[in-house]
Amino acid sequence: RTMGVGARQGQIFLRSLVLLLLLSGIPAPRRTSGQLRYVVPEELEHGAFVANLGEDLGLDVSTLSARRFRIVSRADARHHLEVNLENGILFVNERIDREEVCKTEGTCLLHLQLLVESPLELYRVEVEVQDINDHAPTFPWQEFVLEVAESAVPGARFPLESAQDPDVGTNSVRTYQLSPNGFFSLEVQTRSDTSKFAELVLEHALDREQQRTHRVLLTAFDGGVPERSGTAHILVTVLDANDNVPAFDQPSYRVSLPEDAPVGTLVIQLNATDLDEGSNGEIEYSFSGHAPPHVRDLFHVEPRSGQVLLKGPLDYERVSLHELYVQAKDRGPSAVAVHCRVLVHLLDVNDNAPEVTLTSVSTPVVEDAPPGTVIAVISVIDRDSGENGRVSCEVNPDMPFELHSSFRNYYTLVTTEALDREAVPEYNVSITARDMGSPALLTHSILTVPVSDVNDNAPRFLQPSYSVYVMENNAPGASICSVSALDPDCQQNAYLSYSIADGHIHGMPVGTYVSINSDSGHMYALRSLDYEQIRSFQIQVQAQDAGFPPLSANVTVHVFVLDQNDNAPVIISPMPRNGSMATELLPRSAGPGYLVGTVSAVDADAGLNSRLSYQLLQATDFTLFSVAPDTGELRTLRSFLEKDATRQTLVVQVRDSGQPALSATVSILLSVVENMPQTLSDFSDFSLPPEVSSSSPLTLYLLVSLGSVSLTFLLAILILTAIRCRGERHSWRGGGCSPPRCPCCLRPGASSDGLTTSKLAAQLPMGAAPAACLDLPAGGPPGYCYKVCLSPESAQSDFMFLKPCSPPRNNEKDPGHLLAPGKRVRPGQQLQVSKQIKQPNTDWLPPSMQWPALKRYLISGWERKG
Repeated sequence: RTMGVGARQGQIFLRSLVLLLLLSGIPAPRRTSGQLRYVVPEELEHGAFVANLGEDLGLDVSTLSARRFRIVSRADARHHLEVNLENGILFVNERIDREEVCKTEGTCLLHLQLLVESPLELYRVEVEVQDINDHAPTFPWQEFVLEVAESAVPGARFPLESAQDPDVGTNSVRTYQLSPNGFFSLEVQTRSDTSKFAELVLEHALDREQQRTHRVLLTAFDGGVPERSGTAHILVTVLDANDNVPAFDQPSYRVSLPEDAPVGTLVIQLNATDLDEGSNGEIEYSFSGHAPPHVRDLFHVEPRSGQVLLKGPLDYERVSLHELYVQAKDRGPSAVAVHCRVLVHLLDVNDNAPEVTLTSVSTPVVEDAPPGTVIAVISVIDRDSGENGRVSCEVNPDMPFELHSSFRNYYTLVTTEALDREAVPEYNVSITARDMGSPALLTHSILTVPVSDVNDNAPRFLQPSYSVYVMENNAPGASICSVSALDPDCQQNAYLSYSIADGHIHGMPVGTYVSINSDSGHMYALRSLDYEQIRSFQIQVQAQDAGFPPLSANVTVHVFVLDQNDNAPVIISPMPRNGSMATELLPRSAGPGYLVGTVSAVDADAGLNSRLSYQLLQATDFTLFSVAPDTGELRTLRSFLEKDATRQTLVVQVRDSGQPALSATVSILLSVVENMPQTLSDFSDFSLPPEVSSSSPLTLYLLVSLGSVSLTFLLAILILTAIRCRGERHSWRGGGCSPPRCPCCLRPGASSDGLTTSKLAAQLPMGAAPAACLDLPAGGPPGYCYKVCLSPESAQSDFMFLKPCSPPRNNEKDPGHLLAPGKRVRPGQQLQVSKQIKQPNTDWLPPSMQWPALKRYLISGWERKG
């Protein structure tokens, strides 16, 4: 119950002291050397107000959270204080026990480093923790024995055990009191560190025979408010007389010792003398009773020799001066101890390397950060003093970084030049802290600075251009090639997507020919390519990264189509009649080498695939005819004999040079006659597909000329037809032409046989108006009959021509007719090679002797169109 009352009284005292300090007002903060200082009492509760840092530092309270206003400290430090980011108030985060934080130091300071970013600013704040009287003085023992010889003279002094009070200043031990007695008084002494200790002074001579022991009460008082005290009982035992006491050479000694002295080092050799003899003259040395415990831990006194030896390691940074009290006492009865003081001054040794602390690190750093960008704030501390505690800091000279000193022992690491992540993605900055001691001590600290990427590199293709060779007739959707690009950037800035630039190939969008996989760069053909239609084309491929803004690069892909032997030769002369075989008349009088005709063929392929060879595959008599393998000329090998058949059947094969070779055949029926009549030869009756007109520039010019002539001729025919139809109203009554049948009117003397042979009829489409017939006057060209049938509702007119019926000369081919005699043309029918025949290749041209047949074909074809 007594302890409970004391605890409540202590709490009431603590609260009263705090209230008194708050009412009296905390001193306004003072800026000294760029820092603020505040004073707070210890043992404040959590949340107690310390200072308004936002107001004192002139900071905008609303931006403290965004600027990351915070207290930076070492990792092992306790956070006694904290900052409220909402109002900038510094408050107590956990209870501060001054005796725990600062031990026995006189002034207890908490050093705070305040950091605020954007821009980066550093402030230093010192908070002094004031001591309150929360501890009472205590003695090591509640009762101790003091032996005093009866021969002790008045005025003799006897040091007493000191009371210990963890408080400092006025709250520590202030004085001692001795209970009233008739023999002893008390004298309070002050040490060099202002601590107090008591000495018992003999006031009157002692008489052991009268009183063997004396009991007194020693009380220690501190200077706090309220005052606290502690007591100890002293039992004074009176010893028998020992006339002489030991004496030291001097009452005080001074010695210097380096802090790195090893254990066992001799600190000092003490010497005391005693004039007595025997055991009364033998002296023993020991520490005095009031020697502090830490002194007993560091030093040792040899009882017999008086040597003071080093017992534990010294540290100048903790305590630079040690005060030793040594007593000497003889071994005789009623021995009296004498005392001396030994002051041990420690010499500082450069035994502490600098400590490098990364207070704040802003990583990673963007590679386009301007020179002077702050990377980190570094603090360097050396616990040594003097020159040993002066520190310089530096970084690698080959790094794009340097250190700037903002405060003493504080540095900022900044960039000196632009960074390039593609060259160096990460820097390991070696920070070297060196003190000025001898020898100097170094501390190396590695700071890893990663560099973040920005999109500053465009993609780059592995090749300046690509050439792709694709065999024609490829399967749609097949892969034809792959393009690849690299981007030295990373992550999103290095992710590439591929696309094909807009364009046209032969008038068609390029997207209808090829496609590309946007992720892999694989290109695919969307259609089957035909060498005969397109031999090469170009594609622009773009690679674009995913950065912001995106960067891109283009590359040209040249696609070459390779020819494949996919077109068989097409025989254009002679043309079979009625879908069976071609016919030709041959005079029996023809001698060896007689040119029967020339087999002409074309192949839409190129190169070797279009090079043609001719051979006689079948013949009624192989000894009678031969075919030139290169030109296709069909000639006789010998003269005709009486036994030779009058009808010779030949099968000629045309083969290309591709692999595998493709071929075509034509059957020819040769009739041997005595006299050559006026007939039409099938060797000139051939036609080419309309695509031939665009195979070469010469053909184009020829077709343009023929088109102009045909147009002029068409206009003339239309005019003549109109004039003739106007006059037909009178000629129907008295002439020989009948409108329904629209026969051809002959000039006088014309051969009816020739008309029968050469007459052509065209059947009009259903629903067409009756045709108008035009009979040319007798002055027209001999042997010709012109018949024009026009349909008023038709946008296209068909013209049919009959050639003169004169017999051809030997070895000359007459211009062929588009239709056999008596053959009718059905509506919409066109006389041409099947649409499956592809455009002929101009790499192989027919022999010169085949050009007349080709020319006649082109003329007759355009006349048909006209």
